Amino acid sequence: MFELIENKLDSAEPIDRDEALWLLTEAELLQLGRLADGVRRRKHPENRVTFVVDRNVNYSNVCESKCRFCAFFRDAGAEDAYLLDYEAILAKVQELVEHGGTQLLMQGGLHPTLAIDWFEELFRQIRRRFPQVQIHSLSAAEIVHIAGLSGLSVEECLRRLQAAGLRSLPGAGAEVLVDEVRRRISPNKIGWRQWGEVMEIAHRLGMRTTATMMFGSGEGPRDIVEHLFRVREIQSRTGGFTAFIPWTFQPDNTELGGEKLGGVPYLKVLALSRVVLDNIDNIQASWVTQGARMAQVSLFFGANDLGGTMLEENVVAAAGVRFRMSKEEIIALARDAGFVPARRTTEYEILEEY
Repeated sequence: MFELIENKLDSAEPIDRDEALWLLTEAELLQLGRLADGVRRRKHPENRVTFVVDRNVNYSNVCESKCRFCAFFRDAGAEDAYLLDYEAILAKVQELVEHGGTQLLMQGGLHPTLAIDWFEELFRQIRRRFPQVQIHSLSAAEIVHIAGLSGLSVEECLRRLQAAGLRSLPGAGAEVLVDEVRRRISPNKIGWRQWGEVMEIAHRLGMRTTATMMFGSGEGPRDIVEHLFRVREIQSRTGGFTAFIPWTFQPDNTELGGEKLGGVPYLKVLALSRVVLDNIDNIQASWVTQGARMAQVSLFFGANDLGGTMLEENVVAAAGVRFRMSKEEIIALARDAGFVPARRTTEYEILEEY
């Protein structure tokens, strides 16, 4: 089976679900890593590893979804529930700009009262004051929720947010794109088809997005494979995904609980992602959940991107994981692994090599 898969990849032929499942469950880690590294080298022969200078502003922790895997959300009446006002958010964007940042990632919960006008006005103010910053914000679940509160279709909601300044969407909220898994870990959240619908509409409107996968919450190997193929099939229709980011569930302080996945299963899924997603250019290592050393190893298992500098990050930190890396540390990490570090925009335009 391994030689058959290897020959397919050498011929730039996509593998199928059964072959992907065999790689995940039967192949040796280093075998799979070698395949993924080969795909990365063919896609990125310039030996470049990219990153973006960004900030993740969590505008509120109030959320009606109450996902069992999340340690960040609060009920509206909780003592530590919050909603940032515009000035607080704009001050955070100002700090991002002072650090040379170009990407603003904004995510919160499914807030019970924030309709589209709140976001439109915020995005207009950000665009007016900081035109150099790309607003790369709001998960698919947030878009569906805002549309519902506002009496709009998803497309109308996206069109209005786009006109206000929203340029692209993060792939957050994908978790595992299998509804049986989603009903167990996030029963109040949108199903996988709604997630895909938001992405396809955004792509049709000219907005680029990323796609993610949170694994390690009790799904099976077939669920992981199905997730990857559903992402691949959306990409084959739209071409709108710029990158794929797999990351592991962080169980501490969550209702779901359980054990953290170690480095080997993370690297296997990362490598499989690179092999399966032949039509997505970039695979991102998750140093936010894995730490710097594992992120460096990831560069030899299919990853070509180190994501953002994350001047601020609160959701994963709420689960007790607080890895931090500066721009200089990311540059050193890539360079020490033998790659050419490069700062990019949200849409992977290279701004500077180091």
